[in-house]
Amino acid sequence: MKTVAQHIAATPEKRDLDWIKSALQTAISLEHATLPLYVAATYSLEEQSFTAYNLIRSVAMEEMVHMASVCNILAAMGGTPAIKTLKPVYPSQGLPGGAEPDLFVCLAPLSRAQLENFMRLEAPLSLVDPKYVHEQYPSIANFYAAIRAAIVDNKDAVCAAIKAGGKANQVGDNIGFSTVVWSDEKTCMDQILVAIDAITTQGEGTAKSTFHTGRRSEAEESHFARFAQICLGRQLGYPGPSAEPRPDTLKDYFTGFEIPFPTVTNTLVVPRDGYAELLAKDPNRDAVTKDLSTFDTIYSKMMADLDASWNGDPATWWPTLGAAVEGMAKLRVFSCFTIMKHEVPRDLIAQLNTLYPDEYAMMDTYTHLDRPVFYGPRFINMN
Repeated sequence: MKTVAQHIAATPEKRDLDWIKSALQTAISLEHATLPLYVAATYSLEEQSFTAYNLIRSVAMEEMVHMASVCNILAAMGGTPAIKTLKPVYPSQGLPGGAEPDLFVCLAPLSRAQLENFMRLEAPLSLVDPKYVHEQYPSIANFYAAIRAAIVDNKDAVCAAIKAGGKANQVGDNIGFSTVVWSDEKTCMDQILVAIDAITTQGEGTAKSTFHTGRRSEAEESHFARFAQICLGRQLGYPGPSAEPRPDTLKDYFTGFEIPFPTVTNTLVVPRDGYAELLAKDPNRDAVTKDLSTFDTIYSKMMADLDASWNGDPATWWPTLGAAVEGMAKLRVFSCFTIMKHEVPRDLIAQLNTLYPDEYAMMDTYTHLDRPVFYGPRFINMN
């Protein structure tokens, strides 16, 4: 898979139908990579029904919709969305394909430090550090803008590909994404561009400093605004300042009702080895390993089911998608009520700086090491 930087580096005349298909697959990997980050944060909340949970979960749901939308666009053009083999690496500097290399990503419980990462990921361009907004910077914003422009520039080839059809299925639902099926040129182009615009206005990719989406998404709050409300502890104020928001004036926009920070299960940020060094010394290693592996098995099957929804038998895509959704529910239950009940022994917490010398600073930033610490889900795709 080509990197985001490689795609953006291609001159406009080289951004043909093959380039578009390749770029769409990279976009699928980017959308997917955000999901374990956000889902791990929701799992860490002890009370999963109030404001913070609902805000983060709604963003995770829309990231799933974004991923599905891009899969449908790629499938409509004759491509085959590759989902089963997606294996983002955590922790890492940047997202898959080299996107946003200034962004640190890790699987960690909810904290203000993690929320700041989420806000960076979803920030409109005007709220990103100026050194990261130039045209060739491999950001999600620039990437989607390049994809959209290439689709418009290659309208005839795109429409011909949709009319010819392909092997992959169109997967539909009523949660915000729609299918792309040939009817006529204008309708198909409108379907594609509306889907891409929904992705960029809801979250990562918008060039405008708006905290709300367009009419298609019922003017809901953007992903950035939802995360900012939790991080800053206040709802958006209305009408708010009229000037363009800047990082130093951001708090001026969030002056509404207080949002108390939620109580969080203090899970240990997942190291690169998936806790291997820690588990080797944990007297309860067999039970913990069994539960971690069971979660990863459920997750891997869910990924395989999603892949089969697009690339399997057209007659069974709906029940296969249903199986994937069932797997998502199992992941939450299994994580919250099994994995996160396993406490990391206190004497091993004291050894973390020796066991993980290169990752200890990360652990100390995203986990309260002076409090009881628990294992968290690893999201290892074993396909």
